[in-house]
Amino acid sequence: MRFTLATSIVALAILAAAAPRPAGQKIGIAIPITKRSSLVNDDKSINADALKSHVASIKAKIRHGFTNFEQNTGTRHPSAVKGDGKRGAGDALTDDNSELWYGTISVGTPAESFTVDFDTGSSDLFLPGSSCDSTCSGHTLWDPTSSSTSQDVGQTFNLQYGDGSTVSGEQYTDTVSIAGFAATTQTLGAANTYSSGFESSQFPPDGLMGMAFQSISSYGASPVFQTLVSEGQVTDSVFSFKLSSSGAELYIGGSNSALYTGDFTYTPVTQQGYWQVNMDGVQNNGQTILRNVDAIIDTGTTLIVGTPSQVSTLYSTLGGKAAPSSVGSGFYTFACDSFPSINLSFGGTSFPISVSALNLGPVSSGSSDCVSGLVGQDVGSSFWIVGDVFLQGVYTAFDVGNTRVGFATLA
Repeated sequence: MRFTLATSIVALAILAAAAPRPAGQKIGIAIPITKRSSLVNDDKSINADALKSHVASIKAKIRHGFTNFEQNTGTRHPSAVKGDGKRGAGDALTDDNSELWYGTISVGTPAESFTVDFDTGSSDLFLPGSSCDSTCSGHTLWDPTSSSTSQDVGQTFNLQYGDGSTVSGEQYTDTVSIAGFAATTQTLGAANTYSSGFESSQFPPDGLMGMAFQSISSYGASPVFQTLVSEGQVTDSVFSFKLSSSGAELYIGGSNSALYTGDFTYTPVTQQGYWQVNMDGVQNNGQTILRNVDAIIDTGTTLIVGTPSQVSTLYSTLGGKAAPSSVGSGFYTFACDSFPSINLSFGGTSFPISVSALNLGPVSSGSSDCVSGLVGQDVGSSFWIVGDVFLQGVYTAFDVGNTRVGFATLA
């Protein structure tokens, strides 16, 4: 299986060694990140295949999370749309790496370094294991037997992709460190086969690391950052992102006050699993068009994805036109030189979406119509997915200890 998406990759450079920090040093650490490309062609027009592939991957991720939630809690996720259908553990996923934020972690004793894709829309960590077949060629392989601290959990994992290929393997616990903070009893997977979409030519990181909540974990285990918190490795149970074209940064164990101004506006997590919150409204020039919308905050999604009916209502007010069929259903266009002003409101504060972020690019080379990054799609949920189109305009704090998300104005 091949990716159809022109990969948008963020290379993450760790300033500190991946090895555990000395005892007593629990202050936060800043990790600079830089971005490469997005969902456009070389001439800056939108890549329609890339957009369609990205939407497919979003749908798959949300539905897989709903499946994990039901397996872990015994109840259907409250935001799963009725009639969407129950999907078992073998549900087909789209192995699309549309928006990767990746960097270095270390695993085991002695510590070995690996690169992983960080994703706040999922919760598990897996790496290519030493017994992985040729699909793992080019990646650094993790051999659990070479680590004196690894323990076999006695459980397998299996994720099936759209072409029938899989990522599968064994679950272990071991010491996992990020930016020097060590989670000593972390559950992770050693894959013995990768989908071809995870081959190194298509997927530069070695593996994946989720940063959402335990209830959507395929392993039913604590995610890495939550393990750091429970083991007392970080004083502040917060990780924060500045996602921008310059000076982008992930901060582990707090927030970087130099990157934002004023106070945070916090909004509580309404349903643990994803980082799900209430969005007060969607506004245009001071007029509130939509009110009280459920939303998840997902750094692993490029677009803002709303329910089709609500997005249709929004664009009817704004004067947006349905995009040509070549772009795909649920996308809308405006004249490239007259994009609307759209704000999202959280916790009583309205935050603007940058027009440069909202405008994905011309429908085709030379076109005067441009595609909007706020789209209407049925992903099987009642919530919106608020991704980088919005997040690159704010400083965002994910507060695990207080189960809330904070937004602040960028400095």
